[in-house]
Amino acid sequence: MNKILAIAGVVIKELYRRKDFYVLFVLTALITLVMGSATFFNDPKIVRYLVEVCLLLIWVSAIAIAIGTAARQIPAECESRTIFPLLAKPVTRAHVILGKFLGCWFACGIALVAFYAFAAIVRGSREAYWPMLHYFQASWLHWMGLAVMIAMVILGSLIFSAPSANATICEIIIVGILLLGGHLDTVALRQPPPLDLITYTIYFFIPHLEWFDVRDILVHDQPLIKWWAVLGATAYAAAYTATFLFLAWLIFRRKPLNA
Repeated sequence: MNKILAIAGVVIKELYRRKDFYVLFVLTALITLVMGSATFFNDPKIVRYLVEVCLLLIWVSAIAIAIGTAARQIPAECESRTIFPLLAKPVTRAHVILGKFLGCWFACGIALVAFYAFAAIVRGSREAYWPMLHYFQASWLHWMGLAVMIAMVILGSLIFSAPSANATICEIIIVGILLLGGHLDTVALRQPPPLDLITYTIYFFIPHLEWFDVRDILVHDQPLIKWWAVLGATAYAAAYTATFLFLAWLIFRRKPLNA
């Protein structure tokens, strides 16, 4: 475990030495503060729209950080040849996969804390309302969804030759699932055979990332999600994450490092 955490620590340091997080955080803060400084028809409920925009920017920024960070991890090691001294130590390829994943996931978790803390401060300053358990559930499920995305991207980095191609393809898949994944069963009902069977198969096999998007409980002050449902979603994310990482390990263990 010490070897895995050491690799993860390097990934975290690498992310926060780069400017990706800082640029996205500053852009999110600026857009939110500019919108918050405006008043539209003196509507007291305008803060809901402000929170909705802020949370949307947080989701977009978190996905960009997760995909961008995970996509370059293993290809960068192979391209710079640092993978050879790394594996020359008592480190296996499974350690590398897990270390890279945990590093990206923990780094995204730290970023989410900063983003959601900012969102809470913005809303609290306007409404003097601090639903901390709601923020915890939203950020926790968001982090679990990012675990699935990061594992998916790491798997893709071992399949696609270029990090840019992997990042683009994974981004299209992730955004497609978030926007359309929950509606594929309805779409399947309107399709003729065998398209309906194909659509149903895709619906049941894809990770439903939209289940982790619970921004509405913050935007519309909905009741807390049942804790058993949060636990179930966590187990669901863990299952898909483990599956993607296992597939990545199977490919990586047979992959020539000089290819």
